[in-house]
Parts: sequence; structure tokens; C-alpha cells
Amino acid sequence: MHHRWKLFVMMVLQFAIWGAWLPLIFGYLPSLGFSAGQQAAILNAFPIAAIVGMFFSNQFADRSFAAERFLAVSHGIGGAAILALGFVTDFWPFLVLMYVHCLLYVPTISITNAIAFAHLKDAQREFGIVRMGGTIGWIVVAWPFALVFVDWPAVAAANPQGFVDWLGAALAHPLTGDAARAATRWTYVVAGGASLLLAVFALALPHTPPRATESLAWAKAFRLLGRPFVLVLWLVALVDAFVHQCYFNWTGRFLESSAVGIPSNWVMPVMSIGQVAEILTMAVLGPVLARLGWRWTMVVGVLGHAARFFVFAHFPQHQDLIVAVNVLHGICYAFFFATVYIFVDSHLPKDIRSSAQGLFNLMILGGGALVANTFGPTLFEAYSTPEGTDWHRLFELPMWLALAAATALALLFRPPAGSGAAEGSGGAVD
Repeated sequence: MHHRWKLFVMMVLQFAIWGAWLPLIFGYLPSLGFSAGQQAAILNAFPIAAIVGMFFSNQFADRSFAAERFLAVSHGIGGAAILALGFVTDFWPFLVLMYVHCLLYVPTISITNAIAFAHLKDAQREFGIVRMGGTIGWIVVAWPFALVFVDWPAVAAANPQGFVDWLGAALAHPLTGDAARAATRWTYVVAGGASLLLAVFALALPHTPPRATESLAWAKAFRLLGRPFVLVLWLVALVDAFVHQCYFNWTGRFLESSAVGIPSNWVMPVMSIGQVAEILTMAVLGPVLARLGWRWTMVVGVLGHAARFFVFAHFPQHQDLIVAVNVLHGICYAFFFATVYIFVDSHLPKDIRSSAQGLFNLMILGGGALVANTFGPTLFEAYSTPEGTDWHRLFELPMWLALAAATALALLFRPPAGSGAAEGSGGAVD
């Protein structure tokens, strides 16, 4: 129990870092005057770091470094870099600092998973609860920004009396335009602070020594793609990661647009609704896996993306519905991505566990996000005119891709029997 609480706090801080800066960066970069190509170069720091991490960082962590010490060093240096981004507005310094942060941060995602799996007795049942800490971290870091993106001179001019009136006045006077974009720099300050805190906390985590693995664990991990069920899941992960990243590329600006009309100080809280729902889905992930099995649990997760983008594309004028449908984000993450990580831990060789996790991070955090970040700014410009953005056509692209990925998963994903979650109540392994 003592270890589980430490692992839970580790996940809180790990994902608070990412959750602080990711939702608003897609609107912040254009406000700094960066071109679509420059935006793509900065945004691709994260997926490129995932690709680099597959070949170097995870291999290094597997063989040469206690995982908790790797975590401390990475978050110490990476935290200083993301903190500095709050005070940088020129392209080249911004680009360099983002790459420093991402190259050190991204490998820690799989490292925190490896630490958790190493110290949980029943990963299939316990990992969902521990990983729920990451969801809480993402939520906790989002909501205070409702009081950061506030036009404080306007609040003072309203002369509120008492705390309740003051709070109401603050929430009723959000920043707009350039002022809201400028306030976004605080997201990097918060991310840096959380990263430095985790660097210190990592030293209190249970010791996770380096594993005795073969010299090229990543090469052995790639050979796993010779198994058809691994290859199918890997390719579906690429498509679903692209769809997932499209959500972050466009949703912040969509919510704040005239089509929906969410005030700037409520954009991050609204986008965090999915993480609130994720708490519930992560909590029930174990029983759902036991009931539905690997394949159908993941199909439901992918279909969640399709349903959300369908609503975005066809009902932007219904603000309440647009806000409410964000709950599907929790299903999308828990039932697909978290399930993939648990599946890898259950089915793939233990001696290359970090590299096997990295193999899927190569698609989940690397390939899919790389494609989305490369073409996302260009697609946004292509469907935008001075009169506004054609949200219908923009969001239908990821909707159809999600439907295709879910179909492929349902028809082609056939893992071997003998381990993992049962298929349905009858107990046949999916």
C-alpha cells in the first residue's frame, strides 16, 4: 500500500507536467508569429523524442540506470527547460528548449509505467488505479487556469463585495485575444515547477534496478512485429494516436471560436472533463477487461474518438453537447491506450519490458503525433478563411479514420490464448 501511494503521486506529477502546457500550445504558437512550418517543428519535438527514446533512452534505462534515478535526472534538466519556455518568445530558443524538455520527458512516460509494473502484485487490476493519478494530475493542473486567464483590471472596476462576488466577477471577465495568448506563458512555468518537484520526489520512489537485458533490446522488441496480432495492434495504435492528437491540435481553438463560444478561461477546464471521466473508466478498467476482453475493450476506446468528432463536426452550435461529449476522452484513453500498456506487460517478453513499452510509445507518442503535428497546422489553415474555419470538414477526417481503425481492430486483432483478460464472461481469452 505504501508503494502504491508513492506510485500514485508519481503519476500525478508526471502527467501534470504534460497537461499544463499541451492543451493551449496549439493556439499559443501562432500568437507568437510562428509560421505553420515553425509550429510543426516545435510540436514535433514530442513525437520525435518518442522515436529517439525507443532506440536510446529506453535501451539505456533498461540496462544501465536505476529507473527512479533516471526519472530524477530527466525531470531536473527537462523541468528547467520547460520553465524557461515561459520567458522565451523567439523561434530558435523556443525550439531548442522544447527539444531539450521533450527528449528528456518523453522516455519518462514509459519509465514510470515500468516502475509501476515492477512494484504492483497484480498489474491488470492495480495499474488502472495507479495510472488514475496521472488523470488527476492533468485535471488539477487545468482548473486553476480559470483564474489565470482573467481580466483583473475589469474585475477591479466591477468593485465586487465579498469573496463570492469577487469569484463571480473573476469568472465573468475572461481574457480575450492577445492578452489571453500572452497569459499562456504561465502554463510553462507551472509545468516546469511540477517537473522539478517530481525530480526530487523520484528519489523517494521504491528502488527499481536496471534489468539484465540483451544489448539491443529495442531490436528484439521490433522482432515482435513478426507476430500478426502485435503488428495489427501497432498499426492501429498509429492511426488512433493520430486521431487522438488531432483533438489537441484543434479543440482548444474550436471551443474558443465563435462557432462554440467558450470563454478563454474555461477552455482548459472544459478539455479536462475527459480526464474527469477517465477517473471512472480507469477505476473500472480491470472489470471491463475481464468482461469484454482485450479486443472489444480497445474497440470501444477507438469508437469513442469517432463519436466525439462526429458531434464536433455536426453539432458545433450546441454548446452544452460539445462540452458534454468531452467525457468520451476518458473512454478513449483508458479503454485503448492504457489497455495497450497492460496488454504489452501481460503478453510480451519480460526481459525487454521497457523497450516493448517503447515500441508502442513509438506509435502512440511518436508516429501518430508526428503525422498529426506535421499536417495539423496546415490542415487548419486549409480549412480556414477570414470568415472562419470549416469545422465540419476538419473534424470529419479523424472521425472516419477512427471508424476504420476500430473496424480493423475488431476483424484482425487475435492475440493468443493463455494469458491476460478473458473474452466475455465465458472466460475465453480474446
